[in-house]
Amino acid sequence: MDELGKLLEEILNRDLQQIVLSNTRDAAQGTKVKVRPVLLAGELYFQETLHKGTQVFHENLKKDEMKERIAGYLDELFKQGSFTGADAGGQRMEATVLVSKKGKKTVKVRRQQEAFTQRDLSHNRTKQYILMDGTPVDFLIGLGVQTQDGKVTKTKYDKFRQINRYLEFIEDVLEALPKDRTLRIIDFGCGKSYLTFAMYYYLHELQGRDIQVTGLDLKEDVIRHCNELADKLHYTNLHFERGDISTYTGADRVDMVVSLHACDKATDFALEKAVKWNARVILAVPCCQHELNGQMRCETLQPVLKYGIIKERMAALLTDALRADLLEQQGYETQILEFIDIEHTPKNLLIRAVKRTDQTGAKNMKRRSENSDIRGVAEFLHVNPTLEQLLQ
Repeated sequence: MDELGKLLEEILNRDLQQIVLSNTRDAAQGTKVKVRPVLLAGELYFQETLHKGTQVFHENLKKDEMKERIAGYLDELFKQGSFTGADAGGQRMEATVLVSKKGKKTVKVRRQQEAFTQRDLSHNRTKQYILMDGTPVDFLIGLGVQTQDGKVTKTKYDKFRQINRYLEFIEDVLEALPKDRTLRIIDFGCGKSYLTFAMYYYLHELQGRDIQVTGLDLKEDVIRHCNELADKLHYTNLHFERGDISTYTGADRVDMVVSLHACDKATDFALEKAVKWNARVILAVPCCQHELNGQMRCETLQPVLKYGIIKERMAALLTDALRADLLEQQGYETQILEFIDIEHTPKNLLIRAVKRTDQTGAKNMKRRSENSDIRGVAEFLHVNPTLEQLLQ
């Protein structure tokens, strides 16, 4: 039995915490796989969660089937694996598997003396958030999301879920961010900055990354309050400035650009800045997409566009779809994802774009861009999107 086989035989037990396979060779086949144990009718299974584009697929497999599945993934699709759990004696263990270009697998295992806490394996167990209810987090207490003992306040639970969902999006793109230098991050239109503080806490406190984060907003009282809280929490590399997205010139190089609920064309200015900085990661939740609604004219679609609310919603969706296509043309792997449940807010779509640096990815992007006739769509609808003008 090879090293990978020994690792899988040992760690695939009920004390497995998580397996994550990443660094894909072919994004069309899957971008990430997560594996966790579950008990179904009293029997131990391992649930695979496969991320493919905007879709997520689940499958429950027995141990031998999962061993074969993971080995196959590392042979053919993924170049990296992270394993966390415990061995048969209950000793905590962590392992990594790296696959070279020639297919050689390097397995590194680290064991710790601390006992491993057994997990609840019920299939419908309470969701495990990155930030947990009952565990005090300084910025959540400072923003009134948690009480001093770490309990989430009843009126802020939707915000708590939104923060965790946002951190999951960041967790998915960690590998795309440079590790050998300070990460430069700008949050355009940061507002009250719940998510800005969450991003700083996750990347700096939990992941140990060297980061510098700037929040930008037009409201002086908001900026003042956020800076006061950052000072109080000793978040030394997080600061807030008053400024306009379209005229911002405070940086030459930025690794990650965030724009959450920047109104109407402000999102386009944020995306244009990100592209010109060659940012590795872009996260944008657009808001109030009025521009195309005022421009859109189409004889073919007139029977449906005559209904104002239908036209408004179509215009908003088309605005974001064209933005995503324009980012792909600039060499980004782009997805449009549901940010939070639509029952909480209709502004629930997130554009996530990751800069492709590998040769295969560049070819895929070129092919996808060629198949996406953005100008043809724009002419059909008689629209002229701001982002397209800015990028030209």
